Amino acid sequence: MSEKINIAVIGTGRMGSVHVGNLVNRIPEANLVALCDIKLDVVQAVAKQWEIKRAVQHYQDLLEDKAIEAVLIATSTDTHAEILKDCANAGKHIFCEKPLALDLNEIDEALSVVEQAGVKLQVGFNRRFDKNFRQVRQIVKSGELGRPCLLKITNRDPALPSLEFLRASGGLFLDMTIHDFDMARFQIGEVDEVYATGSVLIDEALKEFGDLDTAVISLKFKDGTLGSIDNSRQAVYGYDQRVEVFCLNGTAMAENETEHTVAKGNLEGFHTARVEAFFMQRYGPCYVEEVREFLRCVRDDQPVPVSGEDGRQAVVLGYAAWKSFHENRPVKVSEIAG
Repeated sequence: MSEKINIAVIGTGRMGSVHVGNLVNRIPEANLVALCDIKLDVVQAVAKQWEIKRAVQHYQDLLEDKAIEAVLIATSTDTHAEILKDCANAGKHIFCEKPLALDLNEIDEALSVVEQAGVKLQVGFNRRFDKNFRQVRQIVKSGELGRPCLLKITNRDPALPSLEFLRASGGLFLDMTIHDFDMARFQIGEVDEVYATGSVLIDEALKEFGDLDTAVISLKFKDGTLGSIDNSRQAVYGYDQRVEVFCLNGTAMAENETEHTVAKGNLEGFHTARVEAFFMQRYGPCYVEEVREFLRCVRDDQPVPVSGEDGRQAVVLGYAAWKSFHENRPVKVSEIAG
């Protein structure tokens, strides 16, 4: 296998376009050879922008091309499982944006096909590649602070997405909190029990389709560690992203990144910069590093850092949270996973 991996991107909307730009400009392990989107005018425009010679409307047109070694799937969630299966059967290694699907049976079927085909599958939980969150994990895993006791994750968006997006998202726990569920497993390990509470405090329109905009989720891990996640769809001061692991002999915490580190002092007191206001500001480098690691794993035949099972477990925790919210009780993860 060559040093560069021939890859195609399926889906060139918002996230797909981000990945295309990264593959062209920031990922030397990649040779981007083709693009695909069901909206032909969209994919042709993206291909022209980045001087990609091949742009197709139907991903099936790419599957027989043996020169394409890997695909990156950034289509709508409801299409992921079917595309995954087709690409795996065609022998392509796969990077797929989260979630794998909103139906666990579809996920299980797709993962079975991937396993039988013997291809690699990495799920796009980009926050695992954040340098701050990785450092917290490394400190805790080193053992220098003793065993973990408490995990605290804060995840608050600067503004609500469109109602059109929210209606098809699977709801707060499967769209937004799913990142936090994956981060909880990344920092501590497997979760045993979930208790979720939530409200609509920002936009009453969410009640029309049973969604939430504010939530607090308690976690009990299999090793006894306790965790909490707080979510809000609207933090007027910016994109609030914090993680802390409190241990017997100390704590490791990642605070918000700000637009700059300058503090101004005057008669009214000290004033500091806003926290970053958009997910691409906060996590832009993570989108690069996750795909670079995927391609290095393909090239070197190594296990991927975020597996299909990792993707499945985050969805399981999302459904456990919804079950807990609706039934107003703690829910064992085994009630969903089993």
